[in-house]
Amino acid sequence: MKTVVVGGVAGGMSAATRLRRLDESMEIVVFERGRYVSFANCGLPYYVGGVIGDRDSLLLQTPQSLASRFALDVRVEHEVTSIDPDRKVVHVTDLRNGTSHEQSYDFVVLAGGATASAVDGASAVPSFTLRSVDDVDHITATLATVTGQAHAVVIGGGFIGLEAVENLIGRGVAVTLIQRGAHVLSPLDREMAAPVLTVLRQHGVDVRTDTTVVSASDGFVLLDDGSRVRADLVIEASGVRPELSVARSAGLTIGPTGGIAVDRRQRTSDPSIFAVGDGVEKIDAVDASPTLVTMAGLANRHGRAAADAIAGHAEPAWPALGTSIVGVFELTIAMVGWSEKRLTSAGRAHRVIHTHPASHATYYPGAETMALKLLVDPQDDSILGAQIVGGSGVDKRIDVIATAMAGGLTASALAHLELAYAPQYGSAKDAVNMAGYVADNLATGMTRSVQWHELDALRGSGTVLVDVRTASEFAAGSIPGAVNIPLDELRLRHVELADRPLIVHCQVGQRGHTATRLLTQLGHDVRNLDGGYKTWVAGVSTVDREPTPTLA
Repeated sequence: MKTVVVGGVAGGMSAATRLRRLDESMEIVVFERGRYVSFANCGLPYYVGGVIGDRDSLLLQTPQSLASRFALDVRVEHEVTSIDPDRKVVHVTDLRNGTSHEQSYDFVVLAGGATASAVDGASAVPSFTLRSVDDVDHITATLATVTGQAHAVVIGGGFIGLEAVENLIGRGVAVTLIQRGAHVLSPLDREMAAPVLTVLRQHGVDVRTDTTVVSASDGFVLLDDGSRVRADLVIEASGVRPELSVARSAGLTIGPTGGIAVDRRQRTSDPSIFAVGDGVEKIDAVDASPTLVTMAGLANRHGRAAADAIAGHAEPAWPALGTSIVGVFELTIAMVGWSEKRLTSAGRAHRVIHTHPASHATYYPGAETMALKLLVDPQDDSILGAQIVGGSGVDKRIDVIATAMAGGLTASALAHLELAYAPQYGSAKDAVNMAGYVADNLATGMTRSVQWHELDALRGSGTVLVDVRTASEFAAGSIPGAVNIPLDELRLRHVELADRPLIVHCQVGQRGHTATRLLTQLGHDVRNLDGGYKTWVAGVSTVDREPTPTLA
C-alpha cells in the first residue's frame, strides 16, 4: 500500500510520521514544493527580529533525517499539480529541472495549506509574505542592504502582521502598519483591541486603520487616503485563502467556507483522499457549522487523525474552538470561541462579562492587570467564547477556559474550579473563578448589568448614572453626566437619588456589584455597568458611532 502526502510542513508531516508509527509496511511518499520540510513556521518572525538567533533551529527535520528515522521518501522542490482519482495517480513537477512524472497511490493526504494574499499594488517595493524560510531569508537580506534606518510597511494587523511589526521594531526598523478594518486583530471585540493599539503606538508604530494600499513607487507606498509612506520593504500579512487547485483537479467537494470539505476523520468526498491543515474546513465547537481555522495545533492533530483513519484506527477529530494567542511587546492577547461581534452578527443571544483581575495576588510584587471578557449563552449558561488581554497569566487563563468549553462546563461552574494557588502564581479567587462568580450572579438574577455601548441609549431614556468610586478617582476622570456618590457613603445618601432607574459603576465592576446589591435591597431599580469605567474608556476610545446593542 502507498500513501502520498502533498505538503511537508505541519499537517502533512504529522500525518506521515504518525502513519509510519502505525504501519511499518506502508510506502509513504511526501512531496513538498518548497526547499524545506518540517520547519517551525511559527518561529519565522522571531528569527527576523533576532529573538531566535540560530536559523538552523527552525529546521526541525530534513529529508535525510526523516528517511533515517521514519523511512519516509521526502522529495522537496516537487509540486503536485493535479490528481487523477480515476487512475489513482498524482501529477508531479520537479521544480529544479521542470520535468514531470506520475506517482501512483492508494491514499492521498492533501496538506497544501493556504496561500497568502497577493501584495496589493506594492510591486515597486521589495514585497514578501512571512510563511517560509525563504521569506525570512529574503527579508533579512533586504534589510541588510538599507543604509541608515530601514522603513517597512506591514499590511495586515492580524497575528502574523503583529508579530512582524514587533520583530521589525526590535531590529530598529521604522514600521507603518496598514489595517483595512477599524482596529487591529479583527477577531477581537473593539474594547478589547484598544490596549493593543495603545501599546503599538507607545512603541513607535505608525498605525493606519480603515486604510488600504493603492500602489507603490520610488521607495514609497501610496494609501487610499492619499498619503505616502516610505517603504524599503513591504510585508504582506493581510490574510490567507485555502489552496484549492489540487483539490479542484480531483473534483473534491469545496465547502461553504471555501475550504475543502471533510468528514470527522478528515476524509474528503473521495474516500481515498484525505485533507488536513489551513485549507480544510473544521467543525465549529460553538454551533457545529463548517468554519476555517488556520492554527498549527489543529493542523498537527488533524494530520494525526487522517493517518489513524488510513491505518484503520480512526478516532473522529474534535470540533475546533479556535483557541489562539499572540504576544505584542509587553501585551499578551488570547481568545477562544466566538466574539461578541460574531454573536451579534449571527443573531445569537448572549451575555457579556468584563472583569479586570490581577495576574496574581496584588500584595506579591509584579502583579499585572488583565482585561477578561467572557461570552455566555443566557439560556443554558454555556460558554460561547472568551478574550483576554494583559501581561503575565493570560495564557494560563485562556487555556483553563478553553478546557472548560471542551469539557462542557457552564460559565457558572468556573467559580468552582480548584486551581493552583500561591501568591506569585494566582489569587485565592483566581481570575477564572471571578468570571464564574459574575456569570453565576447574572444567571441567578443576583445582579443585572449593562454594556458600555448600551449606556448612551439607556441614559437618553432617563436612567441616572451613579459613579461609586472615591471623589479622587472621580476627579481624575469620569463619564460625562455621572453623579458621584462613593460606595462607602451610598447607604446614607441613597435618598439623594431620584426615583428613576439607576446604573452604577466603579473602576472595574466589583464595587459596582456591591452597590447594585445594596441599592436593590433599598428598593431601587439598578443595574451595574459591566467592567466599569475602565471598560467604558477602552470602548469609547475605539468608536465614532454607536455599536449594535448586545442581545440578551
